Amino acid sequence: MAASRKEHSPSPPPQPPVAQTPGPRAAQFQKLFGDALNHTLRTCSYSKFSSCFPTPAKYAPQTLTSIWQQITTKVEASAKKEFEDIMIERDVVACLNELERLVAEAKSRRKNGVEVREPPHTLPPEQLFLAHLAPYLTQTETELDGELKRLQSENEELVEGIQGQQEETERLVGGLEAFIMDLERANEIMGNEVDGNGVKREIADIEQEFRAAGREAKL
Repeated sequence: MAASRKEHSPSPPPQPPVAQTPGPRAAQFQKLFGDALNHTLRTCSYSKFSSCFPTPAKYAPQTLTSIWQQITTKVEASAKKEFEDIMIERDVVACLNELERLVAEAKSRRKNGVEVREPPHTLPPEQLFLAHLAPYLTQTETELDGELKRLQSENEELVEGIQGQQEETERLVGGLEAFIMDLERANEIMGNEVDGNGVKREIADIEQEFRAAGREAKL
């Protein structure tokens, strides 16, 4: 029963332990440090050192040589110790060995046709910035699209309302113009039958009022 559960366990297998023995990259890194240190020590040769102290070099060369040897030995020992302390503190060998393993695994996957995604730290800054900004831009675009559709719907309703008001205004103006024409015809008829200017003046005033009302409705 226990063996069956173990066989069907969904847990991924643990990663193999990283060897502490320096691999190719770690060994190359240590060699690079040793070469740089040796170059620095060779640069500080006795001839250059003694040229900085001409008097002791002339009258006490053995003492100056001893001092130079002590200094270079101390510098070399101190640099090597600090380098080893950093290697241990930062676990450099294990990290470089892990890097070696990941590189080998990536090469193997690529060789076998498995898609290998480009590591994020190798992407250009602009692409990384856009990748982080993409979710925010997508959300903003969705919100703006919704707001635009809402405004378009409101504008369509406003246009329909304005068109309805214009049609109503034209209908009222047409009615006023017809009423004014009726008044004019009535004025002509009454002008032939009624004597005096009082009725004509009243009709003329009413006609002017309706004409003014018609012009205001058009505006």
